Amino acid sequence: MLDRARNKNKPSSNNKEMKKISESKIGIISFVLGVVLSVNLYANPADSTKAKWKVYHDCRPLTLSIIGVGAFSDYFAINRIKGKADITAAEIQTLNPALLSPIDRWALNQNTSNIKMFSTLSDDFQIPVFMLPGLLLFDKHIKKEWLDIFLMYVEGHIITFSFYNYSWFGPTFQDQYRPITYYTNLPMNERTTGNNRNSFYSGHDASVTYASFFAAKVYCDYHPNIGAGKKLLIYVAATVPSIIEGYFRVRALAHFPSDVMVGYSLGAAIGIIVPELHKIKNKNISLALFSSSGAAGLGFVCAIPNQTTPILR
Repeated sequence: MLDRARNKNKPSSNNKEMKKISESKIGIISFVLGVVLSVNLYANPADSTKAKWKVYHDCRPLTLSIIGVGAFSDYFAINRIKGKADITAAEIQTLNPALLSPIDRWALNQNTSNIKMFSTLSDDFQIPVFMLPGLLLFDKHIKKEWLDIFLMYVEGHIITFSFYNYSWFGPTFQDQYRPITYYTNLPMNERTTGNNRNSFYSGHDASVTYASFFAAKVYCDYHPNIGAGKKLLIYVAATVPSIIEGYFRVRALAHFPSDVMVGYSLGAAIGIIVPELHKIKNKNISLALFSSSGAAGLGFVCAIPNQTTPILR
């Protein structure tokens, strides 16, 4: 099904760069997952009386600013990413599956008759997962702060999108080919579209994972005495939507497994870190204009205390 022998001894510069990206993915995944696993499993506030304490500290002007600026900038980034130049026939000829890691080669052995179905499933599956944090409103303590939590949730989504659109890890700086470009049995026009340069990393999986891990994080923060074992089970359950979404994206020939794993790692990290940052008291965060003879700008200062002290409702 695939032309694996073509140009094995003469990889193009694009293929060499792709190999470097593949080698760096393990490091990215290991680092981010280390943050995810260590930041919250054993965290407990000083007092466990849920009804008396406000878990998160609201900084609404900053939150709304992040949402507004991020949404505006992301709108233009998506059009730029999807508007990349088409892949040339010469580039297609240089594709070499041998440069891929063994786990990524699994994406090159899929049934191509169902790729449109799996692409649709991967898009539709996001909708119920994005609504998953709404289940938190059935908790009477969380329900009291629904607006702050909703804004925090939207803020995290914007950060997830912006990280995909503007970070070095995302397709603005990476031009890794999607698996579909390797399938010689598919029409050339389906393989050469410019959007097929956006394999690394999976934005779909990052967004889905963010939503499920955000819900897990918030629930655990409001129920600090459930113990590390139950927390671990909750976070394991939060990985299920990511696994499903990742499977759909690979079967749609949109991503390699390592692209999905990086998206999962980054989405999980943001889902935990954003609520954790909102535990910092507002007085520790400040924004100020500054000017001097040589420059002017906006200063942001965040002083992280040694421990977070809950405040009375």
